[in-house]
Amino acid sequence: MKTVFDPATIQELVQRISSLEENCQARWGKMDGYQMMKHFNLWNQWVLGIDNKIPYKQGWLGKIIGKMMLISNTKDDRPFGKNIPAGKVFTIRERAGDFEKQKRRWIELTEKYGSYNNPDFIHGLFGKMSKDQIGIFVYKHYDHHLRQFGV
Repeated sequence: MKTVFDPATIQELVQRISSLEENCQARWGKMDGYQMMKHFNLWNQWVLGIDNKIPYKQGWLGKIIGKMMLISNTKDDRPFGKNIPAGKVFTIRERAGDFEKQKRRWIELTEKYGSYNNPDFIHGLFGKMSKDQIGIFVYKHYDHHLRQFGV
């Protein structure tokens, strides 16, 4: 399975991100390209623990079904389905901004997975995750949104 902790996978993701263009159209979902990149930058900061202001806490629903969902989402190469909600804290409302700046930041944060070290990370639904689970889940999240925008 692909993981964001593999240097070749990081390079693949950087190439896919680099190919995004400002006028890219989503194949599904409500986000435009700018919102998706800003969503990812906020999300990556959370996972990486960089300038993170979002608490690491598993919600009540996660305590009930989180581990089962985590295993289901990281056990094979099956991609995420369409139209998965982003969650309130990761929903970006602003629709315009510096597209290229957001793209550069996304690439910069992506490259930081090569030296990942955030033992404090707790996913809001899944709870505490192993490093292997984090690597697979992050890759699948990337792939989901990059496929959403055709790259």
